Amino acid sequence: MATKRSTLLVTALLLLSIAIGRQAEALPSYARQTGQECAACHNGFPELTPYGRLFKLNGYVFPGDISSGPPIAAMMVDSFTHTQSPQAGGAAPHFGPNDNFAFELASLFYGGAIVPEWGIGAFIQSTYNNISQRYSWDNTDIRWAHSLLLGDQELVVGVSLNNSPTVTDLWNTTPAWRYPYQSSGLAPTPETATVIEGQLAGTSGGATTYLYWNRLIYAEVGAYHTLSNRGESMLGVDPTGSPSTHGPALYWRAAIEPNWGRNSWEVGTFGLTGSFYPGRVADFGSDNFTDIGIDSQYQFLSNDHSVSVQASQIYESSTLNSTYAQGGSSNLHNSLVSSHIKASYGYEQTYAATMGYFRVSGSADAGLYSGISANNSPNSNGLIFELDYTPFNHGGPSFWPWANLRIGLQYVDYLKYDGAAKNYDGNGTNASANNTLYLFTWLAF
Repeated sequence: MATKRSTLLVTALLLLSIAIGRQAEALPSYARQTGQECAACHNGFPELTPYGRLFKLNGYVFPGDISSGPPIAAMMVDSFTHTQSPQAGGAAPHFGPNDNFAFELASLFYGGAIVPEWGIGAFIQSTYNNISQRYSWDNTDIRWAHSLLLGDQELVVGVSLNNSPTVTDLWNTTPAWRYPYQSSGLAPTPETATVIEGQLAGTSGGATTYLYWNRLIYAEVGAYHTLSNRGESMLGVDPTGSPSTHGPALYWRAAIEPNWGRNSWEVGTFGLTGSFYPGRVADFGSDNFTDIGIDSQYQFLSNDHSVSVQASQIYESSTLNSTYAQGGSSNLHNSLVSSHIKASYGYEQTYAATMGYFRVSGSADAGLYSGISANNSPNSNGLIFELDYTPFNHGGPSFWPWANLRIGLQYVDYLKYDGAAKNYDGNGTNASANNTLYLFTWLAF
């Protein structure tokens, strides 16, 4: 755990760098390759602009200056977390019950072209999480892409090898890149989520193929399979208690995105269906899950102002053959609905304000939820408010023009938590006890 003094020192150095001056250069690794500033690809990282979506779609390969060295970048997150009520026993091992300063994580990236003349590029992230004190692979997306003309219409086709459903997606509505883009690792969060919202993230390998026609219609299909215990351990993933797939889990994505003037509007669907052995135990059959999502994103981007709205809803149906047979659930069939919406306003790609709402609801099940909810319910909902300052979106400080920085203040307000607004755990704890104030600095270079 970082000490309070070291955290304040890092923050002070970051603030000092703001005053040193800026040069109109670009995002780490991608910017050095394309010659574009961060604001060309991102409406505030990681939200992509239309140009950024095309860059990702084309295999992270666009022509530009690639003479400035290999496409390597790094990221660090430093933070302060305050919850409305202290967390008994500490927020995490080696941390206090409340008011924790922390160096949360550091990531190393390979981001950009691998064989540009063949259209092969990658986004590869490895992360050291200082809270769990574990180093592991993170979001990974290695692509081949090719653009061709059918008559006077452009068609981009591609293949991705990756490690998480939705990590390949171009819009910030699906789970891998959905808001909140940064959240505290030292704050409590609701226990329940759909399978597509992270159960296979980093624990699986997958391949997808996609096409994008006339810069309007996008379609993608693929399959994922969990890694072996040994494979997960070698990549830094804790395999304890994790499920394994029974056969491939199938993934799909379809979207349409008309663009006019400075506006873009996407409407789409995505989903995952598969069978899983809970705890990798195959003796009782498998649990079957189908997740179907619908989503939409609107962006308005001008030189000074930006507005973006993202919304998604995921419907999950499950048949818990194995879990039910082992006594882990009271119901054979369950359902879950996960909803998210957020709206942001930005000024000069530097100042931003965001408000979000999230909601999880589903079947009551005494077997699944008795350990977390007095009502045996997965239901949670709340609001997120955030202010961000990102001074280097148009170029970093003179001594390192590819750097980028964000300073954010976030507040999470729980209206319901694990089944209830009041006394959700049967011990008198209210949902509001988990309300979280989170101050963070995010630095990429």
